[in-house]
Amino acid sequence: MLVLIFILAAAGGYLLGSIPFGLVITRLSGLGDIRNIGSGNIGATNVLRTGRKDLALATLLLDAGKAAIALLLAREIADMAGSSAELQRQVGLVAGAAAFIGHCFPVWLGFKGGKGVATFFGVLFAGVWPLGVIAGVTWLAVATIFRYSSLAALCAAAIAPIAAFVAGFSWSETAFAALLAVLIFWRHSANIARLRAGTEPRIGDKKNAAPSAAEPTQEA
Repeated sequence: MLVLIFILAAAGGYLLGSIPFGLVITRLSGLGDIRNIGSGNIGATNVLRTGRKDLALATLLLDAGKAAIALLLAREIADMAGSSAELQRQVGLVAGAAAFIGHCFPVWLGFKGGKGVATFFGVLFAGVWPLGVIAGVTWLAVATIFRYSSLAALCAAAIAPIAAFVAGFSWSETAFAALLAVLIFWRHSANIARLRAGTEPRIGDKKNAAPSAAEPTQEA
């Protein structure tokens, strides 16, 4: 029964996380395929390049919310099954991590998804909210000072497992934050290279041309 709960949490989280809300919203709004403009990404930052701030905000909230819902729903199911509080927390973290992976590698889009930043924050706030606050403040500070969205995301991802370890969070929460951080850095490998080369676009820079096959995306 325990193994089944974890399997269902992982599978359900992945499928929920795989929903490409940015693509769905822009198509329903008559804007076509969001992958054909800007960076080609399905995240909120690229949706913003359509000029529709409302659609970008909706994408951001939905991408964050799907991970939070996956985590909280898995916890509720584990609770209904009579699991302990610690087990409920672990099942929720598994579902949240699976939702994050689903966003980055959605089955519906040939496993080519976003960078996972919005989903990262959604699952952190739902699962370990103090770490979500720390990561959020870090993102805002770095983005405000340096105006690099990718750098802000990398710093926020890096601070989460460090804060979890220093503050004495459980091993499962610390491992969870570390796993997300590793995936964030992996998905941002091209951005790291551009940051080092000084060619990474800053927040607010225009980038409306069709995406190049050789140019990886940078958004959430």
